[in-house]
Amino acid sequence: MENAVKVLDQGFTCLVDNLGVIDAEYFISLIKRDDFDYTVWQREYFDKMESGEFGAKASAYANSHPYAGSAQIL
Repeated sequence: MENAVKVLDQGFTCLVDNLGVIDAEYFISLIKRDDFDYTVWQREYFDKMESGEFGAKASAYANSHPYAGSAQIL
């Protein structure tokens, strides 16, 4: 597992890349303000999915976002 600083940096970079700086900050403020519990949200979100829906969405995402990195086997 990565150290906390690196994970926070990667997470914020991801938010900024996808939302822009202002909306990334807004997103974080919304989560902090609402005492957001990601684990509870995730459970509620995924429990509402039909059987097989998650796999289909994951496959569609993987097909539309092919890996272009340079991962190395350790």
